[in-house]
Amino acid sequence: MGATVVQLTESKKQIQHTHRTFDDQTKAFRKNPMPSISERKENLKRLKRLILTNQDRLIEAIDRDFSCRSKDETLIAEVMPSIQSINYTLKHLDAWMKPSKRHVSMLFRPASNRVHYQPKGVVGIIVPWNYPLYLAVGPLVASLSAGNRSMIKMSEYTPHTSALFKEIIEGSFAGDLVTVITGEADVAADFSAQPFDHLLFTGSTSVGRMVMKAAAKNLTPVTLELGGKSPAIVSPDVPMEDAAQRIAFGKAFNAGQTCVAPDYVLCPADRVQAFVDEFRSRFSEMYPTIRDNDDYTAIINERQYARLQSYLDDARAKGAKVIEINPGRENLGDGTRKIPLTLLLNTTPDMKVMQDEIFGPLLPVVGYTDLEEAIHYINERPRPLALYFFGYDKEQQQYVVHQTHSGGMCINDALMHVAQDDLPFGGIGDSGMGHYHGKEGFLTFSHHRAIFTKQKFNSGQFVYPPHGTPLHKMIYKLFIR
Repeated sequence: MGATVVQLTESKKQIQHTHRTFDDQTKAFRKNPMPSISERKENLKRLKRLILTNQDRLIEAIDRDFSCRSKDETLIAEVMPSIQSINYTLKHLDAWMKPSKRHVSMLFRPASNRVHYQPKGVVGIIVPWNYPLYLAVGPLVASLSAGNRSMIKMSEYTPHTSALFKEIIEGSFAGDLVTVITGEADVAADFSAQPFDHLLFTGSTSVGRMVMKAAAKNLTPVTLELGGKSPAIVSPDVPMEDAAQRIAFGKAFNAGQTCVAPDYVLCPADRVQAFVDEFRSRFSEMYPTIRDNDDYTAIINERQYARLQSYLDDARAKGAKVIEINPGRENLGDGTRKIPLTLLLNTTPDMKVMQDEIFGPLLPVVGYTDLEEAIHYINERPRPLALYFFGYDKEQQQYVVHQTHSGGMCINDALMHVAQDDLPFGGIGDSGMGHYHGKEGFLTFSHHRAIFTKQKFNSGQFVYPPHGTPLHKMIYKLFIR
């Protein structure tokens, strides 16, 4: 009872802090509605210095939150792309901020058309637990580059990282420019209900629907980066060792707790056993042991661990063949939240593992007879955040590109499209809406203000009333055809 009261009191404080900060940032934006390029660059450089200075502390905090998170995975997937995103933005921001010239029809000349890119105002960013640093910094880079004020709600599932990120951000940035909010689900719900000028949410599809509903009451535009079941297609003729190695890396990274992790594999039915054998071999090379191997990340918490175990129990009960890849044959059921990468064969549509986004190291393998059948299988389901095709035949590659929809796609690789600074990242349909990263991030958090300019001479007078003159008729004849 006492703990519940303390939690409610703390939540109330966080909610009050959210409201005060939103008001402060709104007032600050009105005083400086168009920050200069030098201000924006200095903010980005400050953020970069904070990450570099505190990278060891951040790595340690993330490791504590996961109970075991590979240092190298944090460097590869969080620290490095955060720094590279800042560097890329600093290099290109001058060009992005320049107003773009647009065509003026002969009917309206002499005049000019330009699009100016203005900050939207106060931006809300809701961060998930799986990549707590990068998925806070990436949107923040885009927001700061566009000249906005930013409020960041960190996940309650990563308390050590959230507390540290709050400390280092608020130790260097004014609260009316960037602030970090922590707290439980009720704080997050209140956060999403604020009348932000833009709101970016990264997380599950089910929560994304609730966030969008809350934002709709304020007509707040949203960018939703959700998940879904991202397929990996193994072509009929790709060397199996190539496909299996790259899929194993993409699925095992962060123990599958990645929104763009391969969620299931579509493999030619007569090559399924070859895939299983190669996958086992390639995974075992990367992770010869699991339990005490710091390279292999644990499941974030007991709730997620139990969810994944329930998927396995459900699949077994309904007839799936479960292939656990545990190279060291270690006991993982006691004192650890690590789950070995597990293949599932003979799955059926009624299994939870085939209905929900897995978000863990479980990988169903579904057989198909030809590429057309594989494409049909994908297209009759909600559109995924990512799609992976493994095959070197360029006609097959183009067939898959043109016949499917997904937020993003890799050909002969997994995950790596997310790390490309000059590619937009975002979902489609159930996997989200909107884009960010690089230029698309700057554009997402900018208002594209159309400005039509005339000087002294007014060509518009030629269509002023009274109507029906010979000049009017000549203009209509010229421009309506």
